[in-house]
Amino acid sequence: MTFEQEADYTQEELNEEVDQLIEDNEVVLFMKGTELMPQCGYSRKAIALIQRHREDVETVDVLEALDQYRAALERHSNRETIPQTFVDGEFVGGSDILEQLQERGELGEKLNA
Repeated sequence: MTFEQEADYTQEELNEEVDQLIEDNEVVLFMKGTELMPQCGYSRKAIALIQRHREDVETVDVLEALDQYRAALERHSNRETIPQTFVDGEFVGGSDILEQLQERGELGEKLNA
């Protein structure tokens, strides 16, 4: 089985897709892998933390065009790291920030605002 990391998207197309996903979804998680099969520990942690508080979350597997997704997301968050969580169009953070919010008892409120 071969895995082709970079898909045939232009950076402009991916920028527009990311913009639309952030605008159209209450909660969107850009992650490595899928909700059912996260491909890194940070993505696994992020989706698990989010799912403690809500079932409806849009997930986007960035592995098909990782570098392009990083560039598109950096326009919104000033970060290249994955995963990245957005709530109501606002960048919240990666798994580390989600974990901190959970520890302070603030994650549920943030995700369901």
